[in-house]
Amino acid sequence: MPKATETTLEIDLNALGHNYLYLSSIIKPETKVLAVVKAFGYGSDAIIVAKELITLGADYFAVAYASEGEALRDAGIETPILVLHPLPANFSLVLNRCLEPSIYSRKMLLEFIAFAEDQKQRNYPIHLKFNTGLNRLGFGKGDVSFISETLSKTESVKVKSAFSHLAASEDLSEENFTRTQLDSFRSISKELSEKLGYSPILHTLNTSGIINYPDAELDMVRTGIGLYGFGNDPQENKQLKPVATLKTVISQIHYIQPGETVGYNRAFEASQITKTATLPIGHADGISRSYGNEIGWVTIRDQKVPIIGNVCMDMIMVDISSIECNEGDEVVIFGDNPTAKDLSSSIGSIPYELLTAISPRIKRVICRK
Repeated sequence: MPKATETTLEIDLNALGHNYLYLSSIIKPETKVLAVVKAFGYGSDAIIVAKELITLGADYFAVAYASEGEALRDAGIETPILVLHPLPANFSLVLNRCLEPSIYSRKMLLEFIAFAEDQKQRNYPIHLKFNTGLNRLGFGKGDVSFISETLSKTESVKVKSAFSHLAASEDLSEENFTRTQLDSFRSISKELSEKLGYSPILHTLNTSGIINYPDAELDMVRTGIGLYGFGNDPQENKQLKPVATLKTVISQIHYIQPGETVGYNRAFEASQITKTATLPIGHADGISRSYGNEIGWVTIRDQKVPIIGNVCMDMIMVDISSIECNEGDEVVIFGDNPTAKDLSSSIGSIPYELLTAISPRIKRVICRK
């Protein structure tokens, strides 16, 4: 790749392909893959990512909200799309764009059936979410009879899949809890299939689940963060490649005299002559104010330099006293070194948060490294 001349987010489609193929290689050939492309493709570009994943063989996509699915449809993507958190206000959008809603409560099931009947639908695909311990969204085991009885009275919808969400699949110290979740879902899905008279697609594994619980593959697996180069474990990360690299440039170099300060609230005070670089990226671009004051760092000429002072809306300052560099030089915020995991860990966060916070005003550059 040519050196950055402005703040850019490079999206490496070869790394995306590597991650998809790796994850696909450790599941059974017949197991379907649902690729999660919500939150603008985890901060990258959902449309570009989805189109690449189609060429790689993805069977399904998942988004959080109906508007995200609409954007994929507007881009010509015809692959089935599961909407994980639809709202009744968006039922028309769901139907008009052939999106498939996750139904997670009795109220929502009745409302969607009434809507589908009003629209004269037949066998419209829905997905049933069951709560087995995450306690966020989902039917309970005691709802299976209600679901089957309700569905027996209508031909407007049909269950395409049933699924649950693991709470701690990455944490092997929580294996007993995860196994309890998996057993609960197996029991629920068995009862559901018997009462429906047919077997929907079953899925409950996320990226870490794919790695740690291969015996629970069922019919389909869901992968989100793994596609973008991160697992939730150092061993997982060794097998994956970061897709996104955030770069910027040095706007200006200053020499700060002892006793002078840098940035808002005079948060950094030089104890000796300090060479600093100002970079055109800030908290409006997703670099949290939790960084700064020597928490977090960037890389210039393969050397780590700390972020100093408070992060500004559009700028950060770094201490470059220890290296030779010039105005206009390239700066890596995250990529291979530091990774988004490295940087987010410095403030007690996770790569999900850092990746999805990257502002849409940052230019996306598609590449194949």
